[in-house]
Amino acid sequence: SLGIGEGREKKSMHPGDNCRIEETIRKYSNMLYRICLVYLANEDQAEDALQETFIRYMKKAPKLNDAEHEKAWLIRVATNICRDISRFRLRNTDLNIDDFENYCGTDDKSTEILELVLNLPQKHKEVILLHYVEGYKVNEISELLGVSVSAVKKRLQYAREKLKLELEKEETE
Repeated sequence: SLGIGEGREKKSMHPGDNCRIEETIRKYSNMLYRICLVYLANEDQAEDALQETFIRYMKKAPKLNDAEHEKAWLIRVATNICRDISRFRLRNTDLNIDDFENYCGTDDKSTEILELVLNLPQKHKEVILLHYVEGYKVNEISELLGVSVSAVKKRLQYAREKLKLELEKEETE
């Protein structure tokens, strides 16, 4: 017994469910962890968010059409959990870039850009991450975040301009 939902009627698990869940965890853990880490800028909170994402996945056991729908569902749940953590927990305002570097192994220029991205406002940081790191199109990001396509475009435009200005400022120093 997994102990999940004890005291309530449990969904009957099919023999392939454990394999499907394990495969999903293997397939998406790294990507979801990166999203949570960039979103929360805290390794422990990112791990908590990742764990909670998979707990919800196991509890709800959603039947999704294909791998892209599954990936989108997991990203949506993970970003919502990160939003909740940001809202209700005291956050470490000093972004610890070392956590991300240790995980991703970035070079100096990438680290510099990453630091700038991490310092963007949350709504701009998440669209940059989803678009450039995870490869989502604007309309897909719109669906994931529940905002209009024009809002996503505006956020991307603002974030690019802000990053460009910051990089130019650092080059002249």
